[in-house]
Amino acid sequence: MDEPFSVWAPQRSRVRLDVDGARHEMARDDRGWWHAEVPGAGPGSDYAFLLDDDETPLPDPRSLWQPQGVHGPSRRYEHRAYEWGDSAWTGRPVAGRVIYELHIGTFTPAGTFAGAAEKLDHLVDLGVDFVEVLPVNAFDGVAGWGYDGVLWGATHEPYGGPDGFKRFVDACHQRGLGVILDVVYNHLGPSGAYLDRFGPYFAGKNIWGPTLNLDGPESDEVRRYVIDNALGWLRDFHIDGLRLDAVHALVDTRATHLLEELAVAVEVLSTGLGRPLSLIAESDLNDPRHVTPRAAGGLGLDAQWCDDIHHSLHVALTGETSGYYADFEGALPTTLRSAFFHAGTWSSFRHRTHGRPVDPLTTPGHRFLAYLQNHDQIGNRATGDRLTATVSTARLLCGAALVFCSPYTPMLFMGEEWAASTPWQFFASFPDQELAEAVRTGRRREFAEHGWGESEVPDPMSPTTVEASTLDWSEPASGDHRSVLETYRALISLRRNHPELADPRLDRFIVQEIDGCLLLHRGSLRVAVNLGTGPATVPLRAKSVLLTSEAVTTGSDSLTLPPNTFAVAGL
Repeated sequence: MDEPFSVWAPQRSRVRLDVDGARHEMARDDRGWWHAEVPGAGPGSDYAFLLDDDETPLPDPRSLWQPQGVHGPSRRYEHRAYEWGDSAWTGRPVAGRVIYELHIGTFTPAGTFAGAAEKLDHLVDLGVDFVEVLPVNAFDGVAGWGYDGVLWGATHEPYGGPDGFKRFVDACHQRGLGVILDVVYNHLGPSGAYLDRFGPYFAGKNIWGPTLNLDGPESDEVRRYVIDNALGWLRDFHIDGLRLDAVHALVDTRATHLLEELAVAVEVLSTGLGRPLSLIAESDLNDPRHVTPRAAGGLGLDAQWCDDIHHSLHVALTGETSGYYADFEGALPTTLRSAFFHAGTWSSFRHRTHGRPVDPLTTPGHRFLAYLQNHDQIGNRATGDRLTATVSTARLLCGAALVFCSPYTPMLFMGEEWAASTPWQFFASFPDQELAEAVRTGRRREFAEHGWGESEVPDPMSPTTVEASTLDWSEPASGDHRSVLETYRALISLRRNHPELADPRLDRFIVQEIDGCLLLHRGSLRVAVNLGTGPATVPLRAKSVLLTSEAVTTGSDSLTLPPNTFAVAGL
């Protein structure tokens, strides 16, 4: 028997269902859900809803397939029809593993799930454990970052649709790679966001768009909408974890925060499926309670991005101190020791104190993701320039050594492993010309305030911006790109083969500054990184040097490193 159609529209007096051009009246229950049975309307049937006397069909807010885009009808999709090949995959926790962030549309010239799957052997050879995919849910247009999504359960059709995404996840699992999916629950995009026509989904705005009603009247179903969506990705697409975008923008005053409710639901699903499932937050709050277990009064998430580590690394490597980088001059040793630099301390960018300290005795470092680059920190620069547009590859490798040899969970952004020359710029492709021009003008105005000329800011609506941001896969085999790739492989292998380098105990992590050089104590290993302008001599009785980016001088009681050099030594 075909499944009935259902939609939540509690404030509508009439809802009709359009299935393949035929219209049917729907019946309302006492919870505001409307239902209708249409014999023969199985997988592949196109459908939409008409609200009250409006004759404009709207897609299903819980749509799983939008083959004609976010404004078109939804199409019924049957998850059980896909035959998975990953039965041997038992999953793995995120803690301390190496994560590789990528964007499907620019990871390969094809810009599809199938194209990305063809490069998975590169990631296996690199040694990463997880692929973190930028949002793949439906958004208006062909090209975009994915953060302007409006139908959270439908997979973006130009990438390959729902079956294409399953094949990609399947291919990852068959190669031993876990998959983390970036999801956005803090706002909806500006085009195709029809939720408010169905019910009281919205409760205000933030800088990105309308926000969800998480704590007002009739918010139970809105919260259920979020949780069901998250569980659907994990269960039906075999995803191993979710990265929750900008959770600080989730406005929820309830006693049980949405994030805690989600953590409980995911824990239940994980137990039922028999494999680890992880939740990773992006948060601007510097609040360790996000990753504190619920039994200890926290929200129970598994990990969170740590921008303070990025900012302190960026300033130490580049010397750039404008904007929010201003506070991080000389902050690298402190931040490496404690994850948060702003921990109840003054933030000049915010003009107030900010953050809360991490307790090194109770909070392991693996709960914080450390990175030199990510999609935000590159793409939100005016020209989308990568770190190697500012610093030498030798200095990049010093930064990589600090990330991979730290107590934190390392993450890298696609192409970083070979010092890709391609930028990663902001782009979108809204068909609505008025909206497209507004985005274009807003982007240029934003950077003009920081001294950038209009011609210097790439046109976000131009296909050439997408092309310029697409990785050049001829680079890894040549010159400096090849040597950087070899060093990244070696660092990841070293971390895997020497558990001391992944030890997450912050209370046992020592960072020293000696002669302009940082010295990390990692069990029986020492990681020396010289970011200074001259040679640095570290008093170190090394038995062996396991890895170095350049030749170092080993004395009986010392190690001398040229500038922009790192060395990992055993005592």
